[in-house]
Amino acid sequence: MSKNHRGSGIRSLPAHGRGTCAICGKTDIKVLWEKEINGATVNICKFCNAALKNKARAEVPAAAPAAEEAPAAEAAAE
Repeated sequence: MSKNHRGSGIRSLPAHGRGTCAICGKTDIKVLWEKEINGATVNICKFCNAALKNKARAEVPAAAPAAEEAPAAEAAAE
């Protein structure tokens, strides 16, 4: 199969979507993901985007067991 259209979405962007990541500071890297950090919308690279998602995913399960214990405590009180 041909791959003629691969990357065609970023060809219209300035510098073909490349720039400096606002988090890690790498230069000439694709910064295609917009995230709000400290009230400002910045473009970040895919590595920093994945790191933010993994950090958020790790925080959610830590809070979830506490939420599961609360209904069990209410059921025991009845």
